[in-house]
Amino acid sequence: MDQRTFDGTSGWDPFTRDCPSRRLLDRIGDKWSVLVITSLEGGPLRFSELRAAVDGVSQKMLTQTLRALERDGLVSRTVHPEIPPRVEYALTATGRSLTGPLQVLTSWAVEHMGAVAEAQSRYDYAASLS
Repeated sequence: MDQRTFDGTSGWDPFTRDCPSRRLLDRIGDKWSVLVITSLEGGPLRFSELRAAVDGVSQKMLTQTLRALERDGLVSRTVHPEIPPRVEYALTATGRSLTGPLQVLTSWAVEHMGAVAEAQSRYDYAASLS
């Protein structure tokens, strides 16, 4: 392993270009990932239930997001042997460990949205004058 990306004493370094932890931060910082993980916090959901819970996500984007989260070990996919087959998505233990930090981030966004919207308006107004 490259010494720049992992050091046995300090761990992964997302500030290093090639560190895999940077890609993980990209994944968990993605808006669809945040919304899917938060939606699954209450328990397993079927694809159609997830799509309804995450307003605005396309079928293609939800599929890509679920596959990526499954690959990263944050979401599990279970196919129940029924006719027609029933597929459910659920958080893994690692995925559940992420819900606390995401709740804090989501709460922060809701709490500060008014101040952010005001700042955006001031910025856009000033930019329109120049």
